[in-house]
Amino acid sequence: MSEPTVAEAIDRIYESLQADNADLNLHIATLKAAMAREGVKEAVFDPAKLAQGNRSGRKLMQAYFRQRGVAVKFST
Repeated sequence: MSEPTVAEAIDRIYESLQADNADLNLHIATLKAAMAREGVKEAVFDPAKLAQGNRSGRKLMQAYFRQRGVAVKFST
């Protein structure tokens, strides 16, 4: 079985956020590994797909991911 891509890892994070953050830390670690393999510096998320896409929700998500070593950016 191959390692997930950054896009697949981001999709799993969306699913986790919709499922009340189930296994979120595991999916963040998977995303971090995929980003390292692909040489990606920032993960880009769509605010419309987040449970709380407002400014405070986005800032909270950025802080949480940053603590785990993942830089987060949001698409417009």
